[in-house]
Amino acid sequence: MRSIRPLFTAHRGRSARRRTPVAATVALGAALVLTATACGPGDDNAGGEPTATASQAGDGKVKIPDDIKDRLKEHGIDLDKWKGGAWKDWDKDKWLREAQDFVNPIIAGLWDPDRMRDADDPDKGVDDSDISGDQGVTDPTPEPVDAKPVGTPYHSNAAEAGKVFFDGPEGSMVCSATVVKDPANPGKSNMVWTAGHCVHAGKSGGWYRNIAFVPSYNDAGKSAAQLQGAPREEVAPYGVWWSNWAQTSEQWIEQGGPTGGQGAPYDFAVLHVTPEKGGDGKSLEETVGSALPVDFEAPAVSKIATMTATGYPAASPFDGQKLYQCPDKPGRLSLTESDPTMYRIGCTMTGGSSGGGWVAQGSDGKPALVSNTSIGPVTAGWLAGPHLGKEAKGVYDAVSDKFAGQ
Repeated sequence: MRSIRPLFTAHRGRSARRRTPVAATVALGAALVLTATACGPGDDNAGGEPTATASQAGDGKVKIPDDIKDRLKEHGIDLDKWKGGAWKDWDKDKWLREAQDFVNPIIAGLWDPDRMRDADDPDKGVDDSDISGDQGVTDPTPEPVDAKPVGTPYHSNAAEAGKVFFDGPEGSMVCSATVVKDPANPGKSNMVWTAGHCVHAGKSGGWYRNIAFVPSYNDAGKSAAQLQGAPREEVAPYGVWWSNWAQTSEQWIEQGGPTGGQGAPYDFAVLHVTPEKGGDGKSLEETVGSALPVDFEAPAVSKIATMTATGYPAASPFDGQKLYQCPDKPGRLSLTESDPTMYRIGCTMTGGSSGGGWVAQGSDGKPALVSNTSIGPVTAGWLAGPHLGKEAKGVYDAVSDKFAGQ
């Protein structure tokens, strides 16, 4: 029996558990910064008194809006305790899961090079009994397409690509993601596209924590050994961008579970991000110099010659440090009769590539993001991604509208 799995990776002392992709709902986030004065390799958040902020005061001190303070208190979140490690408490009763409950205080320095490098591969497979609801339109399983390394520097060849880091009960995890355009802020987007299961655990869990995006991660394409002791500027040349807002499909939050098929057709999410260090006033799009449009009216599968999936695969034989791509003509994968058909391509990328963008010629003839990596078999011969329809557009538009003019 073949198994399928979501393609994010988790680290827990160099071992981890594989989990599933699914869909999640709207998340409203507060931007806070907790500055740890002593945070070294392997020390998730040690030492120093924290300062927390949603804005920078004129005297150089940070200031937390009262409404954000009140919301955190409502959820029993004490900033000092959170910074000191309280975020590691995954008690089910305390794990925030509803759309309006998303909070993601920035812990400055938490994602240091060692912690980013060690967000490793999970090892729990899921059998594919969940993909037995074929509508009669599933195309033959595609032949595997060997993932090819993207040329370095990555910024010159895939400037929109990067990695999403986050924490869950199993430890530090990693997905892939894409900088996308913001229709409300042309040329100044702070929006990132990834998979729903990279931000929310689904029906049995809640929002992941410490969610951050690193564009052009390991831009020079160095090996894990070469990255030992590397400065943060080398690993994250365009900075670390924390999610101050996250939104994904309601189907993922309601259906997402530990098996590969549940919620997968709605396994997408949009992050709004802000620079950890405040930056120079430039948006993410201005900082990396590019952002992809999202096409919610992509041509039919039969009319798409090639889709190219991009990501940072971390499960063997990959190590999660390098960027890869797979181009292939897409086919269809039907999971359940009531859910939309997914795209499927041949690709040998493994865990860690989940959330990475799929690019094709859009309805206007220009390159556009048309899907994202969601699930794949443990044998790593193919990937599947959701069709981006009205639900995906609703998520995208809501995040854009929320930050219109900001």
